[in-house]
Amino acid sequence: MIIIGEKINASNKSVGEAIINRDSEFVTNLARAQADAGADFIDVNSGMGHSSQEQERAAMEWLVEVVQAATDMPLAIDSDSPEVIEAALRKYQGDRLVINSVTAEPARLADIGALAAERQAWLVALTMGADGIPDNVEQRLDACELIMTHLTRLDVKAEQVFFDPLVLPIAVDSSQGLVTLKTIEQIKSRYPGARTVMGLSNISYGLPNRKLVNRAFLLMAAYAGLDAVILDPLDTKAVSLAKVADMLTGKDPSCKKYLRAHRKGAIVD
Repeated sequence: MIIIGEKINASNKSVGEAIINRDSEFVTNLARAQADAGADFIDVNSGMGHSSQEQERAAMEWLVEVVQAATDMPLAIDSDSPEVIEAALRKYQGDRLVINSVTAEPARLADIGALAAERQAWLVALTMGADGIPDNVEQRLDACELIMTHLTRLDVKAEQVFFDPLVLPIAVDSSQGLVTLKTIEQIKSRYPGARTVMGLSNISYGLPNRKLVNRAFLLMAAYAGLDAVILDPLDTKAVSLAKVADMLTGKDPSCKKYLRAHRKGAIVD
């Protein structure tokens, strides 16, 4: 399973303050810690909600430069603004890349899809449109069809697309865990060339013992067909369970990756 480290996100108060103050040491340490913990990609998000697009663009350019100087891990450029993503790509020097994210809105599909096609980037596609997150599987799959149709016209290949089935807090609607899992199953059935990714921590928002809930849901999603996950790689038990899940779902032939991680002391009970 592909691990995308979530911690460099401006919505986190300490990260937001570090971005405002251009505290490169703080961001450097956070990037290196995630890389050392086993992240395959480092997500960078400069959006603070109250900042202007110009401020967000400048902050994203700074983040990309700082994180690239800190680690050679590839990045996930995380923004819903084509302009911010394009600014980040001008600074980005790596070959492997995730763009996070696009929705089924045609204008955004055209702009962000073109960037993904040009850079041959992996593209996270949220299963929603302009009306927000659907509360059912069928409407999320409708969004997938619109997304795939538009991206195919832009010469984005199916294997570049990582559909995000969307995770809503289980504390708000107890049916949403199953909706997400069934959406993953249907995406894998309908679009065998595409892959799936989700932001894990949303499932436990508002609940106690959040890490326990997150880890349980990770295993369930792996069985449903999850290919990648956005999580806190410093949660070593969650990362360990991702490796176990690969082994148990046939994605780790002869258990080689699991055994290698065990020998390195990277499997935590």
